[in-house]
Amino acid sequence: MAIYDTFKTRSAQALPKLAPAEIRRIQRFGTLICFRDGECMFEAGRTSFGMYVVLKGAIRISRYDGLGNSSVITEHGVGEFAGEISQLAGAPSLVNGHAVDDVEVLALTTESLRALLIAEAELGERIVRAFILRRVEQLDNKDGGVVLVATPGHARMHALQGWLNSNGLPHRVLDPRSDAQARALVERYQPQAEDWPLAVCPDGGVKKNPSVVDLGRCLGTLPPLNPDDIWDVIVVGAGPAGLATAVYAASEGLSVLVLETRAYGGQAANSARIENYLGFPTGISGGALAGRAFVQSQKFGVKMAIPAPAGRLLCDTYPLQVEMCGSLTHLQGRTVVLSCGARYRRPSLANLKQFESKGVYYWASPLEAGLCANDEVILVGGGNSAGQAAVYLSGHAAKVHVLIRKDSLASTMSSYLIDRIAATPNIALHTESEIVALEGCDEEGLEKVVVRNQRNQEETTYNIRHVFLFIGADPNTGWLSDCGVQVDDKGFILTGFDVPGAPASARAGLETSVPGVFAIGDVRAKSTKRVAAAVGEGAAVVSQIHGFLASRSR
Repeated sequence: MAIYDTFKTRSAQALPKLAPAEIRRIQRFGTLICFRDGECMFEAGRTSFGMYVVLKGAIRISRYDGLGNSSVITEHGVGEFAGEISQLAGAPSLVNGHAVDDVEVLALTTESLRALLIAEAELGERIVRAFILRRVEQLDNKDGGVVLVATPGHARMHALQGWLNSNGLPHRVLDPRSDAQARALVERYQPQAEDWPLAVCPDGGVKKNPSVVDLGRCLGTLPPLNPDDIWDVIVVGAGPAGLATAVYAASEGLSVLVLETRAYGGQAANSARIENYLGFPTGISGGALAGRAFVQSQKFGVKMAIPAPAGRLLCDTYPLQVEMCGSLTHLQGRTVVLSCGARYRRPSLANLKQFESKGVYYWASPLEAGLCANDEVILVGGGNSAGQAAVYLSGHAAKVHVLIRKDSLASTMSSYLIDRIAATPNIALHTESEIVALEGCDEEGLEKVVVRNQRNQEETTYNIRHVFLFIGADPNTGWLSDCGVQVDDKGFILTGFDVPGAPASARAGLETSVPGVFAIGDVRAKSTKRVAAAVGEGAAVVSQIHGFLASRSR
């Protein structure tokens, strides 16, 4: 069968063949199942399974969407296996699988698959690598997953596409003005102005003007959560710190639930290139680092819910309870780890909200870079994230104007980034400068930006349609008020020795003023705002969780 571009140079890794001895090692994890020729073995958007190892016949894998479009990807023959990242997460399949001839398979559930990956490390590495490359193939070809229908430039599309991209979920966009299937869908559902865009889920369900919660439910990133379950650890926030806690805790046998508002990786996932993270001498993008950590968490059985914003933390009972935002659902945890990070800081501009996602952005992903190709852009901010974004955007935009309030970058940015910005010809640094006005309209979005130089008070108007704001963030701690978790005067969570009246045993810890509640990463007072430091805290807190749980069981 035809193999697509992603597989051409890495087919041995994406489509590996297991040796008879390897299949024998897998047998204790699976069950023998038979299918007739042509029978549907699993269906996009509907069927959840772990992995199928082919013993006889073959499985034809087809890309499929809710509009009924299907195209063959490949066939798995004897000794090969079916599955990809969705199967690690226990989510519905994103592809169809049909039996070719009479088929016998060794069927593994999601739980059995995870057990195999842990017990057979070398074999597990090959399986996980294949799963990752198969998801990459889906993302490259964009013929499966969710189908979004709208005319270009619709205000809601950027947010939906950004969420899908950030979570590594395949999708495609159809314009009803030029695509016959999209036009037929519009004629059938007759959407009003408030109904756009339309989203077609893999199972064929159609949603009008969907939220990211709607997309999460139809793609399986937001699974049903049972309020009767009691988790050893509930992690609030899936940035680098939260992901580290999830991986280390689950690998040590604790049951872990992670609640994330937007996408795994947090703000770090938006870094175009992290060059000072230990072990990556050529650098790694924040998205790639976060993606690897996410897969690692799934391997160890972490339950991930996205988007699942926490609304309140309730500490007057034990187990502790997290109330979900917008509902009365209470989730129970023996411990809660707060790695909820921060919210993007917004400048005081009267019409800022009008242009968010229509010219004003708080991160710089390939989606945004594609929008500003060959245009001039403005980027505001002087930290490392701003520097990484400026360098990344300079490879797409005609010119990047970097605005900072200080007179230099020396006190806020790493020297290697300062040197790189200085050496990049299409980056212009404007010191002691700030945006004072945004101009445009609802239909066209941002059109002009007024910048004031604070030294001489001169104002300059730029014909610029894209502004990137990297001016820091405020701690995301307002939702903790019902629990009494103590924070400092800036809203960051106090831990260990910094908690007033903390006992000596807590002085080196990451526990907050509430027993069993821990804080790590950027949301913690006096934390080092670096990815490596966040990962370190995420790992370190697990031993303290063990200590707390042991004390409760005495």
